[in-house]
Amino acid sequence: MIEFALSATLLAGFFTGIFQYGYAFYAYNVLENAVRSGARYASLKPYDSHSAVPSEAFQLAVQNIVVYGDPDPPRNAAPVLGGLTRSNVKLTVTGGPAGGSLVAPASMTVSISRFRVNSIFSVLTLDGRPSLTFPYTGVLTPPRGS
Repeated sequence: MIEFALSATLLAGFFTGIFQYGYAFYAYNVLENAVRSGARYASLKPYDSHSAVPSEAFQLAVQNIVVYGDPDPPRNAAPVLGGLTRSNVKLTVTGGPAGGSLVAPASMTVSISRFRVNSIFSVLTLDGRPSLTFPYTGVLTPPRGS
């Protein structure tokens, strides 16, 4: 009985560590797939801004793809990973329109910022990771009135 008590304590700690590592790995993998979907969507969606700052509608659609897997999710949609919100998704447009000229962006980068993965005994904070960049291959559509 003494041997079992000692080995059970050791095994419980060992299995808890394996669970924490496995869950953090699972959460990162889910986020990586969501970021990939968002970056791909952003690289194909018609760009409707005159600057490197995307329009609110463009940014919201990309954030919804990352968080919910749908650019226009239903009202009661659940995020792909618990605790993930639109505020955790960062979209960066590079090489975009300069000074009002109609030039398509060069690339779209989507990343996760300030997201906390809560395991049993520890918290892992992801800031800037995962991140993925796709070259922009969509169509430039200027805003109305331009």
